[in-house]
Amino acid sequence: MARTKIVRRRDGTVLVERFSPFRRVEHLMVIIVFVLLVLTGFPQKFYESTWATSTLNFFGGLDRARTVHRVAGMVFAFQAIFHIAVIMIGTLTKKMRLTLLPTPQDLRDVFATMSYYFGYRKEHPRYPKFDYRQKFEYLGMVLGGMVMVFTGLVLLYPGLTASIMPGQIIPAARIMHSSEALLALSVLIVWHVYGSHLSPEVFPMDTSIFTGYMTEEELAERHSLEYEHVFGKPPAHLAEHAEAPKTGVTLTPPEDTDSAPKA
Repeated sequence: MARTKIVRRRDGTVLVERFSPFRRVEHLMVIIVFVLLVLTGFPQKFYESTWATSTLNFFGGLDRARTVHRVAGMVFAFQAIFHIAVIMIGTLTKKMRLTLLPTPQDLRDVFATMSYYFGYRKEHPRYPKFDYRQKFEYLGMVLGGMVMVFTGLVLLYPGLTASIMPGQIIPAARIMHSSEALLALSVLIVWHVYGSHLSPEVFPMDTSIFTGYMTEEELAERHSLEYEHVFGKPPAHLAEHAEAPKTGVTLTPPEDTDSAPKA
């Protein structure tokens, strides 16, 4: 399994690699494709609106907008297949950890976090490389992406679909495709934008997905279990609590990262 890359700047700042160059490029491609799908798809859904007509005209009319939408959809489908293939290969070769795979601990973290926010818990729960919010968002994107790819192919090839499946699947796929797209955009605006931009922990923006790195202090504060996995010891502020019983704070033993599913 590849070791996490650690970089030390000249000013002494320690940076920990969070996303590889491949993942950063993949994320950028998803942004571009998603924007194209939204700009060419929603004007077709809300075709009676003035803004929809203007947007379609920007792409050269309805036919060209549909062409762009279909090409972007095929690129998205290829990205999804390639993404899953990389994960499968990484799992089989044991070069990855399945750090985005939800586990029962994530459900416990949900209740622990809520207890902390409402004052029933003194310590904030410790998170691994990705917390439960990021994992659930990722899982939703993967499952939603599968729905979009399947329904998109049905709408792209209705004749072929009707020859091997009941014809009712075509209008059903149209509703599913449109509704899932609206849900995906809503989740992006409400959940992703808040978590990556508006949350007090990262405001005004979490830049790690673009730079690939997070400072040692940020990792210790937000993902202390990952910090312990990378550096082999708990963050300094947790170690201080553990060495000072008079504070009344008990250090919770970290979960065994190596025993978690690996990708």
